[in-house]
Amino acid sequence: MNQVLQFLTDNPTFYLATVDGNIPKVRPFGFIMIHQDKLYFCTSNQKEVYKQLKANPRFEISTTSKTGEWLRLSGEAVFHTTPETKQAAITAAPFLSRLYRVDDSIFELFYIKNAEAVFQDMKGERRVIKF
Repeated sequence: MNQVLQFLTDNPTFYLATVDGNIPKVRPFGFIMIHQDKLYFCTSNQKEVYKQLKANPRFEISTTSKTGEWLRLSGEAVFHTTPETKQAAITAAPFLSRLYRVDDSIFELFYIKNAEAVFQDMKGERRVIKF
């Protein structure tokens, strides 16, 4: 899990894919943290990504590094929004305080379960981490 966090921190714009019915939807994300031994992401419950993850919690993230290695991370979203997780997110990424507050009703956090991270490079070297 720490290798995934490091890769996504080193490559801070990553792309999260969901499905809307049978149509794939991809958008940039930039927040990630480890909290209580889980990898967390956040969004607003006003966004389509939230509605899509509630309807079908399966998602995939992909990004690439400057050296050409890429990551594909897949799993299921489990929403776990509490004042504690909100505060942990704002502490981990102070820029979130421009968008959300601990006491607002739109700030949502979710962690990934049944995660599989696949790292691969241009040579075809591949390693898989499950958590």
